[in-house]
Amino acid sequence: MRRVNGLATVGRALTCGGAVEKRLAQAALMSTCSSSSLNSHIFSQKLADRLGLSRPSLVRRVAGTMLFSVAASSLAQDALAKEKPRSEKFLPKEVVLYQYEACPFCNKVKAFLDYYNIPYKIVEVNPISKKEIKWSDYKKVPILKVDGEQMVDSSDIIDKLFHRINPDSSIPDGEEKKWREWVDNHLVHVLSPNIYRSTSEALESFDYITTHGNFSFTERLVAKYAGAAAMYFVSKKLKKKHNITDERAALYKAAETWVDALNGRHYLAGGSKPNLADLAVFGVLRPIRYLTSGKDMVEHTRIGEWYGRMENAVGESARIKE
Repeated sequence: MRRVNGLATVGRALTCGGAVEKRLAQAALMSTCSSSSLNSHIFSQKLADRLGLSRPSLVRRVAGTMLFSVAASSLAQDALAKEKPRSEKFLPKEVVLYQYEACPFCNKVKAFLDYYNIPYKIVEVNPISKKEIKWSDYKKVPILKVDGEQMVDSSDIIDKLFHRINPDSSIPDGEEKKWREWVDNHLVHVLSPNIYRSTSEALESFDYITTHGNFSFTERLVAKYAGAAAMYFVSKKLKKKHNITDERAALYKAAETWVDALNGRHYLAGGSKPNLADLAVFGVLRPIRYLTSGKDMVEHTRIGEWYGRMENAVGESARIKE
């Protein structure tokens, strides 16, 4: 029972933890599967008693095979959730995403590209000068260029890409469409009042933004402190505009609303794979996950298990680093 509980604990760590925690959990899993000689002997003896076997070496091989099978099964399930581009008709030569690192709509698009393993380049747009998108009449991000074709608006971008990957399928409707619209019309509006809720959280957010963004040294300093101060006050206006009285309560309620929509399923559509709504929710939450607001959200709601599952399903970034 201790071994089963130990594997379950490691499994939960792999599901819910960050990158460092995952590596530690994976190491723990390996050590569990190749445990000490004493534990191995006890497990082998119990297995021998259950199977009626008398040769310890044979029993140990059986035990090892069983434990390896458990680990292999878990890895196979994670791999099953990860998609590959399924259409030979959609093999773009160049995909370029113009973005702000912390933009929730940009992160929606990145979650889709990462999940479907579509290699893409990033052009980080300076939010002050926007010089990187002066060539475009559209002055918002994200902008996606696919072999020179401009695509705009995150949901439209995803719809177009989905159709090219699945040319014989229509854009999903019903429950999936409902929750994708909920992300755009509600969830994203809860985020800013939370990440800029206090001066310290505003500085934390802008430290992340300026570290990952396209800023000169001077612009970084100006953006971090002036931007944080400005967004602190803007967030108060957004809070009033969207009738938010308690920022964290609104964030927690949104997280719980999503978990309720899952209704016990691993993903919204059920089965072993996330759909476009799962990817949308995950995408907009990803930039805040390891900020104070995101940590609080995971600690105080039930969303952590699903979020960890999505991290595994989406997997490594498909970004081409230059």
